[in-house]
Amino acid sequence: MKWITREKVKVDRLDCPWLIGKTYGFGAKTVSGWRNIADFLALRRNISLLLVALVLAGTGERLWLNFAPKYIETLGGGILVIGLFDALQTLLGAVYAYPGGWLTDRWGQRRSLMLFSVTSIAGYILVLLWPHWLALLAGSFFFLAWSALSLPTTFSVVATSLDRRRHTMGVGIQSLVRRVPMMIGPLVGGWLLTRLGWAAGVRYALALCIILSLLTAAFQWFIFEPASRAGEGPDSASAHIPLRGVVKSFTPVLRKLLVSDILIRFCERIPYAFIVLWAIDYGGLSAQQYGYLILFEMVTAMLCYVPVAHLADKHGRRPFVLITFAFFTMFPISLFFAHDFAWLAFAFVVRGLKEFGEPARKALIIGEAAPEARARTYGAYYLIRDCTVTTGSFLGAWLWSISPRANFLGAAICGAAGTIWFWKFIYRPHPENAPVRSDRFARPEADQLG
Repeated sequence: MKWITREKVKVDRLDCPWLIGKTYGFGAKTVSGWRNIADFLALRRNISLLLVALVLAGTGERLWLNFAPKYIETLGGGILVIGLFDALQTLLGAVYAYPGGWLTDRWGQRRSLMLFSVTSIAGYILVLLWPHWLALLAGSFFFLAWSALSLPTTFSVVATSLDRRRHTMGVGIQSLVRRVPMMIGPLVGGWLLTRLGWAAGVRYALALCIILSLLTAAFQWFIFEPASRAGEGPDSASAHIPLRGVVKSFTPVLRKLLVSDILIRFCERIPYAFIVLWAIDYGGLSAQQYGYLILFEMVTAMLCYVPVAHLADKHGRRPFVLITFAFFTMFPISLFFAHDFAWLAFAFVVRGLKEFGEPARKALIIGEAAPEARARTYGAYYLIRDCTVTTGSFLGAWLWSISPRANFLGAAICGAAGTIWFWKFIYRPHPENAPVRSDRFARPEADQLG
């Protein structure tokens, strides 16, 4: 084996940050192998730091948030309060998306993420110190800040760090890593709740959540601000484009995708807050067993991300989006027949499969967004989508009050409508569905450079 020194290997700090300072004693083939893996997985410095932040912040949030509807019930909140809390999660995810994108375009990625972390910590402290269901409603305005406000920022990191042809893989790796805390958090949280009870268990989970959020902020501090490329950075004109102007810049494909996405999210949102009640109250499961169900879901989703992202970047994204919309529709149908742990486990595997084409869907949004206002385009898209879908939480509560099966049937109808819409207006060949580069905000000289 030919031994090499640090000076003989030029490691790109944006490509393989973990190799810096570790080339002594390694052969050139080993270094090359690591770089090939990093290139295949679309890892760059900022993306790697962001992935660590996603794991830490997501684990803290998932320690208790999946059990929040049942916790509200133990604190004396009824079905309408649970529906309101779920609606707030959707509404705030929508309302915060555009300001998050605006702050990212104006402040930069690092400063924005730091602000979002501090805001979420304030919400966790409020819920920890005030054990009342009102605290969850009030605190949600703060503790949902990181996950909601940071979404356009995470898309922006992928867009500025990777070539357009690698967007699906970049989003896929990000989605895979997001599932790690969704898998670990409920398992640890379920163990705490089963061992300590709902009151003490949630308090310990919130304390751990605050610690992990502080560590998240520490990692975010080391994110580099990307240098603007010609024709891609916000110029003096695009920096002040209002929300209406951003929405008008949506391409035909993005507008049609938004319609199908809204219908699919109704399918997801209608039963969302009541799944834990169905599993525990009707299926007879413990909190820890519910954590196992989420584990099955996350493992299934994680097994899909990398191979599907690679195939979507290579062969096209739309077939994979169509398949994932079909799995969204199948999940409430599978819940309809799930009465014990085994059938619920099968239903949650189906729920994991609905992530099959999610990276491809997000990459479609990235590809259709104007480079001069990327983060704001993502924010506007999610603002419109989630503001509309917020009503699904109340619709879900009303349908649940009739019967759980009415809730699941209503969700399946919405999913089928969204899947058919995508197949008819986006998947099928049509001149309007050809890729379009939006230069609505660009200056004439930027067009010549691009």
